Amino acid sequence: MKPLTRFASEPPSPRHQGEGIIIDHTGALACRSFLDYILNQMVQYIAPLDASFAALSDPTRRGVLEQLGRSDASITDLADRFHMTLTGMKKHVSVLEAAGLVVTKKVGRVRTCRLGRRKMAEEAAWIERYQQLWAERFDALDEIVEELKQRETANEQNGK
Repeated sequence: MKPLTRFASEPPSPRHQGEGIIIDHTGALACRSFLDYILNQMVQYIAPLDASFAALSDPTRRGVLEQLGRSDASITDLADRFHMTLTGMKKHVSVLEAAGLVVTKKVGRVRTCRLGRRKMAEEAAWIERYQQLWAERFDALDEIVEELKQRETANEQNGK
């Protein structure tokens, strides 16, 4: 039996765009659109924004960032401050490092951590957009609640 010919890590050639051709050993079209291919590649891509929010989602990692904002520290010092094992702290630091929030440097047997140079402007802009959206929604909700209160007051006065 012949293996499937398919698009693995490369996009379909321009002549096949929109068709997303996959051919099985019999030469039959096995399926998949070009859009499916693109979406599959997008799922495999981890955006920096996602990495940042994933890193910030843990209270210990946020605490590590606060601590490193005061001064650089070794992984051993951080593990002691947070009452964790060295292995546990290494995992937290590696998540922060992968997100670009922390930089480590090994000198001899000591790995020192410091804040990364990343300013998190993209994250702040994303939060700001949603903060504005929710503020507008809450303002609209306040108007609806106020209108309902006025109607209720008017109904009470008319009912007396």
